[in-house]
This record gives sequence, structure tokens and C-alpha cells, in this order.
Amino acid sequence: MRKLILVSLFGLAATAPLTGCLPVVATGVGVGAMMADDRRSAGVYIEDEEIEFRAGSRLREAKLDGVRANFTSFNRRLLITGEAPTEALKARVSELGRGVPGVKDVYNEMAIAGPIGFAARSNDGYITTKVKARLFDDSRINANHVKVVTANGVVFLMGLVKREEAEIAAGIAARTTGVARVVKVFEYLD
Repeated sequence: MRKLILVSLFGLAATAPLTGCLPVVATGVGVGAMMADDRRSAGVYIEDEEIEFRAGSRLREAKLDGVRANFTSFNRRLLITGEAPTEALKARVSELGRGVPGVKDVYNEMAIAGPIGFAARSNDGYITTKVKARLFDDSRINANHVKVVTANGVVFLMGLVKREEAEIAAGIAARTTGVARVVKVFEYLD
């Protein structure tokens, strides 16, 4: 499957000078390929994107001082990461997330702290990239079945997986340089 996707993308790249639309086409092909390999239905995949957007909009409308929150939805389960200066503001962010139509569960993993800086956020992005790359390199697991989110060195793993896949993914993440802790937010198929 991966080879087919790569061949398709390379084929599109070869026609880029002719069309000028490679970014749009490649993005569509990439998202389509990921959806085809996802254990969620296409409808739930799109609903998860909408949940993330709506939760972010609700947070912006609430204008909560000192709060930095990120919303990640997988199979209508909403993970909230980031920082809030007080428990009350953290609870308020949970309420905002629960109020989004379609959300089944909310996992608020925000730290009680001031917003982390750009360097720490950049490092989190780097850790996420390393974990995803290691998942792709491991033939025992399909990396497209695991969503990786990193917040202040803590790696959160989401997805619809078998228990054995969850343990493999968690082990890979735990052995990745820079990871402080791994939190499994999986839904299990077995």
C-alpha cells in the first residue's frame, strides 16, 4: 500500500510543471490515502477534523487569559493538551470541549502552568516527527493507525488498535530520545 501511494505521488510530481496544481492534488491524494488506510469511517475522520476546529473556535471565543490549548480528536474522543494557569480554567476548557457536537469523551491533559515557549513547542514537534518515523520503520505496526501528539515532552498516543499494537507503539515512543513519558489514549479493538 505504501509503495502504491509513493508511486502515485511521484507520478503526480512528474506532471506538476504541466498542471501547476501539485500541492492541491498531492494533498488530496495524501489525505485520501490516509483515510483509506484509517480504521475510522470517512465520515468519522471528517467529523474528527470538525470537532478540532469547533473546539478551537470555542476557545478563541471564550478568550481565557493565560490558556494555551490544543485539541486533537480521534474517533470523537477529544484530547486536550497545553497549559492553563489554574484548575478552574482547565475545567472551563474541558467544558468547552464537551460542548462540541459529536464529542464522546474528553481527556484533558493540560498542565497547570503558564504557556510553554516556542523552543519547547518546536521540540515537541520534533519528538512527534521522530516517534512517527520510528512507527513507520517498524513492520509490526501500521503507523497510520496511531496518532501521535506531544506536549512538553509527553507523548500521547491515540487510535483504534489491538492491545498488542498499543504496546508496540508505546514501547517505540518510550525508547525515543527526548520523550519524558508516554500516555496511551487508545480505543481497543480486542
